[in-house]
Amino acid sequence: MAPMNFAQLSDTLSVAGQISPADLQAIARSGFKSVICNRPDGESPGQFSSRELAAAAGQAGLTLAYLPVVSGRITQEDAQSFADLMDQLPTPALAYCRSGMRSATLWALSQARSQAWPDLVQRVAQAGFNLSSVAPPSKTLSL
Repeated sequence: MAPMNFAQLSDTLSVAGQISPADLQAIARSGFKSVICNRPDGESPGQFSSRELAAAAGQAGLTLAYLPVVSGRITQEDAQSFADLMDQLPTPALAYCRSGMRSATLWALSQARSQAWPDLVQRVAQAGFNLSSVAPPSKTLSL
């Protein structure tokens, strides 16, 4: 098994590309308490389902939350749901999707009310993700 690659965005969240049930023990050993799946089931052939991952997460002592979002179509409601999960789940958490980009975008949008957008874009870029195509959220949002 390849070493688990994840990018830390904050003290409470890291993001990763697709994980497998076999990765969950190593994720738990790395200190994570929760996993957030941002990838819709059935998005790609052969992809592990959220149910398969939830079962393995439970065996590893992790909580798995399923918040599927469609690539390129993240809404403010999705960002609010992500913020709510981050408030509810034990941390640190690992959020994943196909590449980590959706999870990183959700985190940045969920933090935009309390942090400056350029700072969030820079933090995400340092983790290897480019948010230049993501519109900054409106200041009137109620995240």
